[in-house]
Amino acid sequence: MTLPATPTPTPGLRDLTLTSLKIGCLGFGGPAGQISLMHRVFVDEKKWIDEPRYLHALSFCTLLPGPEAQQLATYVGWTLRGTLGGLITGALFVLPGAAVVFALAWLYAAHGDVAPVAAAFGGVKAAVMALVAEALLRVGRRALKGRFEAAIALAAFVALALFALPFPLVVLVAGLIGAARGAPDAAADALPVSATGRPGKRRTLVTAMVWLILWLFPLVVSARQLGAGHWLTQVGALFATLAATSFGGAYALLAWLQQQAVDAQGWLTTAQMVDGLGLAETTPGPLVLVNTFVGFMAGWNATSGAAGWAALGFLMALWQTFVPSFLFIFAGAPWSEALRRSRLARGALGAVMAAVLGVIASLALWFAVHVLFAGSTAYRWPWGGRVWLPDLTSLDWITAALALAAGVALIRFKANVVLVILGCAAAGLLRWWLG
Repeated sequence: MTLPATPTPTPGLRDLTLTSLKIGCLGFGGPAGQISLMHRVFVDEKKWIDEPRYLHALSFCTLLPGPEAQQLATYVGWTLRGTLGGLITGALFVLPGAAVVFALAWLYAAHGDVAPVAAAFGGVKAAVMALVAEALLRVGRRALKGRFEAAIALAAFVALALFALPFPLVVLVAGLIGAARGAPDAAADALPVSATGRPGKRRTLVTAMVWLILWLFPLVVSARQLGAGHWLTQVGALFATLAATSFGGAYALLAWLQQQAVDAQGWLTTAQMVDGLGLAETTPGPLVLVNTFVGFMAGWNATSGAAGWAALGFLMALWQTFVPSFLFIFAGAPWSEALRRSRLARGALGAVMAAVLGVIASLALWFAVHVLFAGSTAYRWPWGGRVWLPDLTSLDWITAALALAAGVALIRFKANVVLVILGCAAAGLLRWWLG
């Protein structure tokens, strides 16, 4: 049996900063690719942390709402150099991709109505369809462990797709049902024991309060200066809520983001939402950088193209999305072993993961209706809620074929995500050029 490599001495801040910047610039491929990249760099190449400790950190981060890959980067930095180390690794995991998304969002907002650009994004929409389908299969393999999980997934799908219930409510109910049911005690026997002892409760409380104040400070300032009904305040409130409730990854978050940003608030159109996801998929960093695109477009559309307000919307979404991860790690990581060994917590997580499968399925249906069909209507039930019905005669056969090809490339042949998206964009341009 191969023993885990012995960690090297604690890295210096300069080395940690440069390594974290490298990971932030190369972090393509979504959470799976980013977690694999960090494992190769932190565990295999640098040997700063051993395999059991890295897996321990990963297991804890899957229990948290928000971007698990960024939280894992923060956890590793915190393990190596305390709070400053966590700030360095967590921030540099996000900032390179955020800078790219900001530049692309401005180009898209300013020039997205140009025919070749619109055609390229038409192809990207097909790739997004395939990416959602791949996420559905990937989560399904992890979440469907039995009839109980299948029932939770089906109920979540019906709640969102047919009745448009709020995403946080669906997750909360699933978590409560899972906690009441619990998880097998035997599952805890396989969990490694962390070498980190528990901190004092007072220190944990102070840490949580400091980061809670930092997290909500821009939102409070916006509410006081601009009013609770101002679009910037509402952007901050939405993403603060999502940060606290978005279990199961970015694709689960997108279902509620679509409900609120597109249907309820009208900050951007369905087409712009899908294009934003395509932009986020082609840049390094977490997929939830799509939140910053939504914030940018909310400001751009609300102010008729004022770049300064759009930048404020971008920054508000960025802050409210990623700052909570530091709160969760710095306050919660020292207690992670007790939480991971909790039967209630593991039961809740299993049910939430199953609900996430239903959430992603509802998102896949929504994308299919809006991307593959030129026309659709929202049928509203007499007792509340609605379901989207496509006009079957308006099916775009070319987009459907392109989405199928992208799905085969991603799922069957494990093709590179960025290459698939660029290929679909090129196909969209070719379609436009051929008329």
